[in-house]
Amino acid sequence: MATMEFTEWIRGRTDAQLRALVSARPELITPVPAHLEGLASRAGSPSAIGRVLDRLDRFTLAVVETLAVRDGPVTKDELRELIRAALAGADPANALATGEAGSADPEPALSAALDRLYDLALVYGPDDALDLGPGVRKLLDDPAGLGPRAVDAFRHHAPEQLDEMADDVAPGTTGSGKERLAAALARPAALIEQVSPEARGALDQLVWGPPTGRVPNARREVSVASARSPIEELLARGLLAATGEETVALPREVGLHLRGGRVHRDLLAVPPPLEGAARDPELADRTAAGQAFSFVRSVEELCERWSVEPPGVLRTGGLGVRDLKRTAGELDLPEWVTALVIEVAHAAGLVAAGGGVDGEWLPTSGYDLWRVRGTADRWTALALTWLSMDRVPGLVGDRDERDRPLNALHADLRRASAPGIRAATLGVLASAPGLAPARDAVLERLAWEQPRRRGPLREQLTDFALREAEQVGVTGLGALSTHGRALVEGGDAASVLAPLLPEPVDHVLLQADLTAVAPGPLTSELNRWMTLTADIESKGGATVYRFSEGSIRRALDAGHGGEELVSMLARHSATPVPQALSYLVTDVARRHGRIRVGTTSAYIRCDDPALLDQITADRRSSALRLRRLAPTVIASRSPRAALVDSLRAMGYAPVAESLDGDVIISQLESRRTEGLAPVRAVASPNGLDPEVAAAAVRALRAGDAAHLARREPVDAPAGQVPRGPATATISALQEAIKQGVRVWIGYLDSQGNATSRILEPARMEGGYLTAYDETRAAVHRFALHRITGVSGL
Repeated sequence: MATMEFTEWIRGRTDAQLRALVSARPELITPVPAHLEGLASRAGSPSAIGRVLDRLDRFTLAVVETLAVRDGPVTKDELRELIRAALAGADPANALATGEAGSADPEPALSAALDRLYDLALVYGPDDALDLGPGVRKLLDDPAGLGPRAVDAFRHHAPEQLDEMADDVAPGTTGSGKERLAAALARPAALIEQVSPEARGALDQLVWGPPTGRVPNARREVSVASARSPIEELLARGLLAATGEETVALPREVGLHLRGGRVHRDLLAVPPPLEGAARDPELADRTAAGQAFSFVRSVEELCERWSVEPPGVLRTGGLGVRDLKRTAGELDLPEWVTALVIEVAHAAGLVAAGGGVDGEWLPTSGYDLWRVRGTADRWTALALTWLSMDRVPGLVGDRDERDRPLNALHADLRRASAPGIRAATLGVLASAPGLAPARDAVLERLAWEQPRRRGPLREQLTDFALREAEQVGVTGLGALSTHGRALVEGGDAASVLAPLLPEPVDHVLLQADLTAVAPGPLTSELNRWMTLTADIESKGGATVYRFSEGSIRRALDAGHGGEELVSMLARHSATPVPQALSYLVTDVARRHGRIRVGTTSAYIRCDDPALLDQITADRRSSALRLRRLAPTVIASRSPRAALVDSLRAMGYAPVAESLDGDVIISQLESRRTEGLAPVRAVASPNGLDPEVAAAAVRALRAGDAAHLARREPVDAPAGQVPRGPATATISALQEAIKQGVRVWIGYLDSQGNATSRILEPARMEGGYLTAYDETRAAVHRFALHRITGVSGL
């Protein structure tokens, strides 16, 4: 009956209310049910109820639990008094006993909570008969920390044992043992007064939950007269029910009595206040913008470095510990920050596994598209990826349940709850503008907002979200930034961030000690060129680059000429090019490429025989196993790459050449792979696109109208089935289609038996008749050659 009432209540909701329902619970229309009866049935399924209960705050969940404790519908006034007694500040001594439950007022929070529960279809009915939707009571085990009802707690006891217990606690009453015991426990005051203080103390430990405990030999047979211990006193009187061999439960009626009729205690109708340090909004925004800029540059530097020296992919997947440490040193970042940079770059589709059989972590072609965008747009793409990805970089370095290390980029770093926790954490920060809430205050607020989702993992993921938000640049000094708020609320975060970012500069200051100082963030192209030509010596407000023979040779290996390097330095320097730097570039360029290394395994070729004499005479070359083939050629058994590296270590400047004698140029951007599509922002679990919701409601209404308009099958007329010539049958059917009237036909089934059918013919084509079969209450196609005859009705 309750299910039918709930279905009719759903059917009576307005389109706007149905849109609110499916928007808040999108799982109900995945896929869209055929009609509203199907929607009501799906809303009462355990999985759907569990999902929506997980989204309720502590006060709204308390309203549901209060209704679940009651056996049937209650009035709003009764519910208000129950909630009033549970609010923090209510006087327990007067609660529900005198009708003056203290000064705490549950309004307007109660009305708002009921409105939300109506929208979620967890509560239905008028104000004088509020009730929970089907399946909600069944799913709520131990609501508000209360145990099972007495009839459920004692359902596994033998009838003879229940009769003996009822005779002890309710002598002279009639009925079954279970009924008499349940009636006695409905008013347990007298039974509680009979037990010892020790037994009463045991009850007090179970009053506010959990309502279960462990007791050896819980199913022992004991009577009031034979009870010797406090536990036996309670078992004999039914104040504790044995639910297993070693488990006992406090019946719900006893728990409510001990609570003074209250379902909850110290309930908060509003979220707990956030405590923390006040921050200047402008300072927080500038700090967050600086972090955002640094994070973008870290991702860019990571991709550039991995273009040249990509780390390998482990056989189990992921990035090796040594590679993580090396990358952290190159980026000058802590390992946990480096893991965050790597994971976000991977989730954004900028880094992926590729490069052959063994595999290497390489930038993707998407990186080239990302790096040409503005800094604010690049940060927005990274921040949205961080917010919506299900990977947890903070777990890098921990160990799994098999005591194996969790490496960066490993598949085991996925946690389905991570995006929701990040969004919830930032939502807490958004509720307190200009405040950097303390960690405990954030956890307390989240526990109030989603009390069913508590646990150690949630606390850990919240800690990760807070520190990562600071590192990514969503927060500044612990407070949510203006561009961070735009990101969370779906606004244009890039346009908010852009004015806060430092303007890139297109020049450096060259100094006589072979260093260059970048007075600010360089433009993307100049930054890449400087990273190629010089080594970063220090970072900060100004970046210091140092030129060396190795860095100049790196630029020459990439295809730049000596004169081109000097020209670029002169064009992008605010100071004259120092003579020492000009000499360094000229000298390295003059010696660069005089020696050529090919493949024999490898060979050395040089137009200057004296230089080859010098190489063969050098003791350091003995390990290369060189052999002179001609005045200008030396062969070696070492691989070409190893030979080039060895000669450079000896102080020479060789270049590699191809089989055709052409110089092999090492381009930084030459290493790319095709990666997976970047992570896309997923729809909020508490929202749905309005157009999708409206279309779903229209489909539900149309399907429900068709469902209600369906006709019940009718009985076929008695007597012989119609029979007649085929031509007369077809003519009669064509006339029935034209007139839109019903006909009575005879039809041969697959076994050749003649059956009677009453039809509403619709069309006739291809040897078949399509008609509504009233004897089956469905639309069917009938083969014309099987119709024996037609008769009018």
